[in-house]
Amino acid sequence: MNSSKKNASSRIFRLQDQHDGLTLAAALKELNPSVAWGQVKKWIQNRQVQVNGNLCLDAARRVKSSDVVKYFANPLSKPIESSDIRIAYIDEHLVVVEKPAGVTSVRHVEERRLSTRRRQLQPTLEELLPPTLARIQRLRWPPLPPKGMNRGRRPSNERRGRTGNPPIQNAKKLPPELQVFPVHRLDRETSGLMLFARNRMAEQRLTAMFKRHTIEREYLAVCLGKVEPQTISSLLVRDRGDGVRGSLTNNPDQSGERETQTATTHVLSAEYFSSGEQSYSLVRLKLETGRTHQIRIHLSELGHPLCGDKIYQKNKDGEIVLDPSGASRQALHSDRIEFTHPVTGQHLVFGMAMPKDLESWLHRLRSDDASPGKVSS
Repeated sequence: MNSSKKNASSRIFRLQDQHDGLTLAAALKELNPSVAWGQVKKWIQNRQVQVNGNLCLDAARRVKSSDVVKYFANPLSKPIESSDIRIAYIDEHLVVVEKPAGVTSVRHVEERRLSTRRRQLQPTLEELLPPTLARIQRLRWPPLPPKGMNRGRRPSNERRGRTGNPPIQNAKKLPPELQVFPVHRLDRETSGLMLFARNRMAEQRLTAMFKRHTIEREYLAVCLGKVEPQTISSLLVRDRGDGVRGSLTNNPDQSGERETQTATTHVLSAEYFSSGEQSYSLVRLKLETGRTHQIRIHLSELGHPLCGDKIYQKNKDGEIVLDPSGASRQALHSDRIEFTHPVTGQHLVFGMAMPKDLESWLHRLRSDDASPGKVSS
């Protein structure tokens, strides 16, 4: 039986076995039998539905029994568009991008076979970059089809997507100067600096550099409680026992029986403040490894979940830690990246200021600061 949670602005539905394989629209209709089909579809089209914390505009998306669907009474922010993308650096081999929050870095495996029309509903950063590069390089967009294909004028409804973005193109058919190759990721709700290769040679070399941990990345995060500067190391598994990623802690001697990844996070410094009765830490972290959700997992298992995190809300003992911060998204920002150029050998360092949404939220949170302090490692 499904469980739902109501408040003035949203409802949460935890899907069950009977919803497995249904479309999102069908699942919502079953959960809301008194609501008309047309209204359910309008919820999705109007940006009022999230699946597992991510906005979903695709009524035909197939859901799973483990999915969490959230309905909002008011539409969420508009999707990120190509014009929102900022480039920190570009040359013939690579591009450094200032990723905004609210956009997925690359397509998930289960989404790679989506039609172009359905991709257009919510494009990824990887898909938004080619038209951005075309604008910077003053190249035609959409590019002309390969020689031998029909080069007639495209219908107006295909020249621009429903979201206002330029139409998504088949990446394999793009000219070389517009192709990009992802070499790492940031979570959808994490903002910050990202690297993309622009040719296969650079992709191979950057990927190798990430594996050798020679690309330095630093993050700013705001979490609950007081976090001391330290190094956190653990073995991560896909399911720590409660259905989410986490550290293997029960019996490390048996780690060979499960697929594990070594993860190391350095807490370089921490600045403390309070708001009401809750204490917080503004921390600077450095990744030694770059595992999925690594920072979020490590902070949560310390008992100091990231503000705004909707998944890792439990400490290592399985207790839910309440978040009174009011953060609209996870308070995590990748503000610095440093590496040696894989082709030219040039030493490169880039920084990105905290986005306005996080900066404004943090300013409001700190307005009641009663006991500031700073500790550095």
